[in-house]
Amino acid sequence: PSMAQETAAPVLLVVLARLVSSTWHEGSGYYTSESHMNEVYVEEAPPEPALDYHRVPQWCATLNIYRGEATCYSPRGSTYRSSLGTRCELSCTRGYQLVGPSAIQCLPNRHWSGMAYCRQIRCHVLPVVLRGSYVCSAGVLMDSRCDYSCLPGYQLEGDRSRICMENGRWSGSEPICVDLEPPKIRCPDSRERIAEPGKLTATIYWDPPRVRDSADGVIKRVMLRGPEPGSEFPEGEHVIRYTAHDQAYNRASCKFSIRVQVRRCPVLKPPQNGHLSCTSDGNNYGATCEYLCDGGYERQGTSLRVCQSTQQWTGSQPLCAPMQINTAVNSAASLLDQFHEKRRLLVISAPDPSNRYYKMQISMLQQTVCGLDLRHVTVVELVGQPPHEVGRIREHQLSLGIIEELRQFLHLTRSHFNAVLLDKAGTDRERYISPVNPDELFVFIDTYLLSEREAAQRAQREDPCD
Repeated sequence: PSMAQETAAPVLLVVLARLVSSTWHEGSGYYTSESHMNEVYVEEAPPEPALDYHRVPQWCATLNIYRGEATCYSPRGSTYRSSLGTRCELSCTRGYQLVGPSAIQCLPNRHWSGMAYCRQIRCHVLPVVLRGSYVCSAGVLMDSRCDYSCLPGYQLEGDRSRICMENGRWSGSEPICVDLEPPKIRCPDSRERIAEPGKLTATIYWDPPRVRDSADGVIKRVMLRGPEPGSEFPEGEHVIRYTAHDQAYNRASCKFSIRVQVRRCPVLKPPQNGHLSCTSDGNNYGATCEYLCDGGYERQGTSLRVCQSTQQWTGSQPLCAPMQINTAVNSAASLLDQFHEKRRLLVISAPDPSNRYYKMQISMLQQTVCGLDLRHVTVVELVGQPPHEVGRIREHQLSLGIIEELRQFLHLTRSHFNAVLLDKAGTDRERYISPVNPDELFVFIDTYLLSEREAAQRAQREDPCD
């Protein structure tokens, strides 16, 4: 009995089975190369009914995933497509997301164990930006870039752009548009008045400043620092300041000056490299001042000036100059070379001789010629429009060609008043769009442009203009 039981026992068989190690075959979803190894198993009776897939290699339907691909592994090798037991891993191309199982298997019922599809990745629609907008390169699809911008008068705070990422979320965070720009304020023009007869003061009136806000147009308040319009101003120069605040508490300020003159002539200052010899009190009516130049310098202009009843001096202040300027040159470069390491240039441009800024600037400079010469500053004037444009350095006239070259080199427009200060190397050091007070000009030169030698000379002797 024991031997009969041994005979009936299952017999172990060694069977050589082919297992697939895969290399992807483009377009087929299968792998073509195979490797072989031994597998040991117990032989059992086939189930009823037996599955015959020898004659049906296409056991399950062929997979076709739009915008994706299936990488399949068949137990019968790469020549059997979609055969029983085939396992497929599903994936989607960039920009699409798999919905469903990532791996399926061909079952005995000739159906796949599951199904999936590739859905396009989309981000949510970005919310509207208050006081701003955005533009997207590809709507709400993946990799779409949305760039933000704000309305005029507002500035963007936060991310300037956001990108739709693979997880269906936007990068960064939502920015905001804030009012960071101060309001625009323009004060009245500076003015000069003569003191009322028999008084040392003058009553001055002016209109309030013009103020506007570039964002919402609302101005919260405007404050005045200084006397009110209609006040009496004593002799001298007075600065009036206004400050405006918008709703976002941004502020802007402007100022203008009021100059009051008493009925007497301005105090004359001696020229650089020269001195004055005056009679009487020096600047009262009838006083005469003679201009004398030091050795090695020649006087350019009148020698005597008299204080008249109109509180004006006759003539104009002469110069004691060591050099002669040659304007009969072929180019602006040749003209500027004459001043290299010798003089600084203040180039003044105005659309026409009647321009109030131009007249105000020239008037202020004429009263401070000594200060200009003391700091080695030569004034160049470019006034008017072609073909009647005038360019001059003191009494020297410039040709139209040199005027045009100077304008292009210094980027000076003809449409409005502007000025540029050049150092002795010809470098643009400061620009002005309104008349510059000579005191401010001199402080800038004394602080930033004086050479060590010039500063030492200034420290050793008193200012001859005082």
